[in-house]
Amino acid sequence: MQCTFCGKEVPKGTGVLYAKKDGTTFIFCSSKCKINVLEKKFKAHKTKWTNKYHVEKERHLKKK
Repeated sequence: MQCTFCGKEVPKGTGVLYAKKDGTTFIFCSSKCKINVLEKKFKAHKTKWTNKYHVEKERHLKKK
């Protein structure tokens, strides 16, 4: 499983599974990721320490 926010691999038996009322589920590797998504409303592709940011950056550089 991968963390919904940062994209880091979450070992089985660890992390937090969060389910919203509409049925959407989130898997978080740490409380840092959980707070960034649910409370601060950060976007993963704009947060520099996430894997998703680096993937988006590489994709952007290949287009040029």
